[in-house]
Amino acid sequence: MKKLKKLCLRSLMALILLYLVLLIPDTKSNTAIVTADKKPFFWNRDNVWQLMEQRFKNAKALTAIKLDSIIRAEKSVAENKLSVFQNGTYTATDTIFTTIENNFFSLAALVAAKPGEVEWFTGYYNRLRSYIKLQSQYWDMNDTAVKNEMYALLYGMRSAVEEVLLQSNPQHFPPAMMVMQENSVTPFTQIFGIEVHSGDLLVSRGGAEVSALISRGNDYPGNFSHVALIYIDTKTNTPYLIEAHIEKGVAVSTVEQYVKDKKLRFMVLRLRNNLPAIQKDKMLPQKAAQLMYDEALRRHIPYDFKMNFYDSTEMFCSEVGSYAYRKNGVQLWKNISTISSQGVVNWLQDFGVENFVTQMPSDLEYDPQLTIVAEWRDPETLYKDHIDNAAMDALLEKADKGQVIGYNMWMLPVARTLKAYCWLLNRFGKYGIIPEGMSATRALKNETFVAMHKAVKIKTEALAADFEKQNGYRPPYWQLIKFAEAAAKE
Repeated sequence: MKKLKKLCLRSLMALILLYLVLLIPDTKSNTAIVTADKKPFFWNRDNVWQLMEQRFKNAKALTAIKLDSIIRAEKSVAENKLSVFQNGTYTATDTIFTTIENNFFSLAALVAAKPGEVEWFTGYYNRLRSYIKLQSQYWDMNDTAVKNEMYALLYGMRSAVEEVLLQSNPQHFPPAMMVMQENSVTPFTQIFGIEVHSGDLLVSRGGAEVSALISRGNDYPGNFSHVALIYIDTKTNTPYLIEAHIEKGVAVSTVEQYVKDKKLRFMVLRLRNNLPAIQKDKMLPQKAAQLMYDEALRRHIPYDFKMNFYDSTEMFCSEVGSYAYRKNGVQLWKNISTISSQGVVNWLQDFGVENFVTQMPSDLEYDPQLTIVAEWRDPETLYKDHIDNAAMDALLEKADKGQVIGYNMWMLPVARTLKAYCWLLNRFGKYGIIPEGMSATRALKNETFVAMHKAVKIKTEALAADFEKQNGYRPPYWQLIKFAEAAAKE
């Protein structure tokens, strides 16, 4: 009996000692961080947003005949301006863009009060942004002023369109929006009712909290957090999506698996048919997709938390498309992405990011080598997408003020034990709860981060519901920001 007690005591002491050892914090990494010497884009246009909202409220109070008359006049102005625009060549900073943008915002406020004009408005939007993209082929995207204008136009117009859509019944607008047809001779298939070709890039946004961080944690906050490359087998015509997942690294998915993985939105991007590389070889996109498909099947490619697109031993999502095309002579991301805000840098470092001059999913839209072919939104979750973004923007503002992502220190031994088990699973080709390449400490910080975002989001949703009840319309994004900032302070 004494021996048993002694054995139990020793075992308990060993467990306590092991627990204490596992409590020792991670040592700080000495790896050099690649920083960006830039400044985040700043709108500084609160007066414009407020004017839009007031114009919308005024429009709602007008008689149908009066509103129709005003919209008809402004539509005529808009069409005339687009006609003039399409017959000219302009620099990115030409004053015509300021005029077009102001007219577009003004129209958005009116159309939001008259859902029957949504179809015309979205069609006008797609014609306008397609021509802006065509013009961008002649712009220097490494010029900050040019990038700022391109972002203000494309991101700003999308935001205005979505404010219009959110004032409509979700059943009144189709999820799929065709933008511009770009000819391709590679095999094709359909995803969510949209024709996609082998070699196309699908830029999407998931529903997870980290998706909101990736899309908003950028010098040019965006709407997308993930990139996938589509490959279609020429013999079987079977389509696949090649993408890098945090949980399992680079993987090949069927269309069914891709669709099943929750998407709030996605956009189809395709290399321009007039690029010299495509003119020389029309099947280049197929070859790029084939290369990445073969590479993904040939070797295990872990997820690259460092976001270093120069090293292909590991890959993050943007790198999948970038690597495939670079190997075929096309360098995507003409204007490299930068993350300059110190708060965002600190938080991303907590999750293992070391490169802040990199390739962010949202920025691929501004690459002049690519055509926006189509865009798809889930009408039922579009509002959720906006609330997620507002909550994240409010949290990143707190990050800039010095807030850190903490973790439950006493759970560290448990997390490290679980990480060891996950490591064993990884050795046998299986996936664990804690992803390969993510430490136990970072996994705990991720739990804290998720909880922080959820807390702000829940309070923002409540404040937004109160606003809608009192005002009779959904709060626009600038109001959601105010609610999220108030929620984040509590």
